[in-house]
Amino acid sequence: MDGADTSGPGRRLPLAPRPLDSPHPSRLSPTHPDRDRILAAHSAALAAGEAGYPDPATGLFVLSAGFLARRGTCCGRGCRHCPYVDDPAPSDPSAP
Repeated sequence: MDGADTSGPGRRLPLAPRPLDSPHPSRLSPTHPDRDRILAAHSAALAAGEAGYPDPATGLFVLSAGFLARRGTCCGRGCRHCPYVDDPAPSDPSAP
């Protein structure tokens, strides 16, 4: 399970135990070629209280972790900055 709310619509979920400016490695790989630019754009959006930012590589709009946290639930669509995902990353050596 990737943090998606499977128990019904509108159920509030606890946030994952990591800072909002730190995406889960399964959503933004530590080796992503644009990681630094993406994190800078995301940090700027968080600091400004904005809902998101244009992806520096593609121009697509990406929702910020702050916006997603204020929603209170995970939509299950694989958002890059989902603040609810807390399972081990697939490449994590501690993963089962």
